Amino acid sequence: MRKLIDFCDYFVICSGNTDRHAKAIADGIAEGLDEIGEKLRSREGDRDARWIILDTVDVVVHVFEKLTRDFYGLEYLWQEATQVKV
Repeated sequence: MRKLIDFCDYFVICSGNTDRHAKAIADGIAEGLDEIGEKLRSREGDRDARWIILDTVDVVVHVFEKLTRDFYGLEYLWQEATQVKV
């Protein structure tokens, strides 16, 4: 991403089947980061949990509820970025 934007190296884009599932995924990511000593700079979107953003400075994680992910289409918006499948 750094070649396209100046605020992070990677976007991680994932989704859950429901808003509760998306929140559980975001909670798990935040807990995992805490376990390895990586701090979150910010976390947004927990209120309705349709699109939760976790920002670690170098990596920005987007956790979507499935329909919201389909609606916004970040993969299409950032299609010029190199994709890394994990």
